[in-house]
Amino acid sequence: MKNWVIWLCLVMLPSTVLAEAKKEGEQDNKVAYVSLYPPLVGNYNAGEKKLRYYKADISLRVVGNAAAEQIKRHDPLVRNQLVMLFAQQSSDVLETLDGKEQLRREALRQLQQLLTQETGKPLVDDLLFNNLVVQ
Repeated sequence: MKNWVIWLCLVMLPSTVLAEAKKEGEQDNKVAYVSLYPPLVGNYNAGEKKLRYYKADISLRVVGNAAAEQIKRHDPLVRNQLVMLFAQQSSDVLETLDGKEQLRREALRQLQQLLTQETGKPLVDDLLFNNLVVQ
């Protein structure tokens, strides 16, 4: 009986380890959204003497927990890049739907380039404006 219990434990152990490894592998391939909190707030180049402001609530889509952790680690660099990009925009860009989409694609491209330089991988699959308010 003792041998039977030992044999059963030895047979079940690899399946438990494989199931645990499978769970970890599944989490590495899951999509995650990293919100940049607090939202970005600043002024932009309106080409007028009057100051214009924006507030951008942004989320980044990544694959896997490791990518999400690296994004969080590089948060100050990511935020700086986005603030600098927004500050260069004109009213024409921030006040039209096509301009906002163009800005979103440019922000994604710049972040992917920046993160590739820092980590060796682009990490970010997409950039989403949860809310973009201009005034």
